[in-house]
Amino acid sequence: MKLTFPESEVRRPILATLVRRFDVEPSIRRADVEDHRGWIICELDGDAPSLESAVEWLRQEGITVDLLGDLLEG
Repeated sequence: MKLTFPESEVRRPILATLVRRFDVEPSIRRADVEDHRGWIICELDGDAPSLESAVEWLRQEGITVDLLGDLLEG
């Protein structure tokens, strides 16, 4: 998946919170983070309900989530 961060969210520890709150494991494949914008391409591993909740939370936090492959392969 590709996560795109608006300027207001670039400095927040989004992935750390995601791991603790939803018991999922991100594997970062590529990233570009600067002061005013950022994006991360990562795989997210976990059980299906945790993955769904994690994606929902990311979107609620203002992160754009683009699914690039099979998300729910838990």
